[in-house]
Amino acid sequence: MDAKTTRYTGGCLCGALRYEAEGEPLFAGYCYCVDCRKASGSGFIPFMGFSSAAVRFSGETRQFRSKSFRGGDSVRNFCPVCGGLVFGGEVGKDDSHTIYAGSLDDPSSFQPKVAIFTRDRPAWVVMPPDLPAFDTMPE
Repeated sequence: MDAKTTRYTGGCLCGALRYEAEGEPLFAGYCYCVDCRKASGSGFIPFMGFSSAAVRFSGETRQFRSKSFRGGDSVRNFCPVCGGLVFGGEVGKDDSHTIYAGSLDDPSSFQPKVAIFTRDRPAWVVMPPDLPAFDTMPE
């Protein structure tokens, strides 16, 4: 790995499920959709997207599948030991993965660029004022 390459590391609450991502994220932001709110137990999920070639995972996962906005499957991976939600996508199958920024070892490295599904944002959740916002999923 080049000394200038950015590296993101993180994992679940107990440490049994870990990841390392290299390079800058393809996208990053906040998702306020109902599924993300319910999966996280919060008002939103902060996310970062990486090419599958840029991410390595270690440890076992459990998966939960639900229908996505566009009709395909949304796959969320969590630790079978502590239940911590860590990433989205199916390893070995998907071209990219979504890392849930709350699982980062260094949360200050998260730089959101967009807010999606703002139509579902609860009134009690404060959204950064200068963040580009979309009612649903942008193209």
